[in-house]
Amino acid sequence: MIVARGLTKTYGDKTVVDSLGFTVEPGRVTGFLGPNGAGKSTTMRMVVGLDRPTAGSVTVNGRSYADSPAPLREVGALLEARALHPGRTARDHLRWLAASNGIPRTRIDEVLDLVGLDSVADQRVGRFSLGMGQRLGIAVALLGDPPVVVLDEPVNGLDPEGIRWVRNLARELAGQGRAVLVSSHLMSEMALTADHLLVIGRGRMLADCSMAAFIADHATSYVRVRSPRTADAATLLRAEGLDVDVHGTELRVQGRDAAGIGDLLGGAGVHLHELTLVRSSLEDAFMTLTADSVEYTAGTHADVPPVVVPPVREAQAVR
Repeated sequence: MIVARGLTKTYGDKTVVDSLGFTVEPGRVTGFLGPNGAGKSTTMRMVVGLDRPTAGSVTVNGRSYADSPAPLREVGALLEARALHPGRTARDHLRWLAASNGIPRTRIDEVLDLVGLDSVADQRVGRFSLGMGQRLGIAVALLGDPPVVVLDEPVNGLDPEGIRWVRNLARELAGQGRAVLVSSHLMSEMALTADHLLVIGRGRMLADCSMAAFIADHATSYVRVRSPRTADAATLLRAEGLDVDVHGTELRVQGRDAAGIGDLLGGAGVHLHELTLVRSSLEDAFMTLTADSVEYTAGTHADVPPVVVPPVREAQAVR
């Protein structure tokens, strides 16, 4: 279990993490979300003792990570997959980590097989692709068979099979009773992986709740209605006090479920071509909640100044 209380980190006059309090409980995958620059990586670094909090505290299994005599047995972390000596083989990289934490050497082959790197275990990691480096980083996180696993953007560089593998791995680890904290910018993937969410913006906690509660609180669902009599359908639905938005030939209706809308229009003789409940996505809810917390926003085309190409001058004759 990870427990943070008043966790704060400042650099000069800039507060990167601002009084965060949260618990990552065993038996579930906790998704850690936030825009770029929100403080996610800094928070994770404080969890594993790489950054010291300016104020507050964070404990892993009841004590500071730095106080553990065998840290890899307490929490396994993937924070920077490329933090590897390029001249060392994958096996040797795991070997020295195992030796420093009293982990049996037999565990090295187990995790190499688990992450699919057994065939390249004696290859120098400097030749690894980004995806292979991610897999080795996950092997390091699992080396000590820890009860707590922290993964920062674990699917970067992975192909679709690898992404699904990470998803299933995270859920399997939680099913074994471990506390799993995962950060990612892939909302569709997080929606399939996490049970609980921590969402931060500009270093502050914006949400700490279940996946279902987060979507219900921060996004809306609607019923999509398509009919050859769009205008008549909209008039009938509004007359019943329903909220109707017209998007071309599509109506987006709130205030009644799909069956109720179908009964209402069918009873009035309005034929339907489509009647679909559109559920809000995690991405919709995330964008709504963090709209005011985005630190880096791309400009529109109108914001980009035109490129001025200087006129070509005729070359002067050489005298």
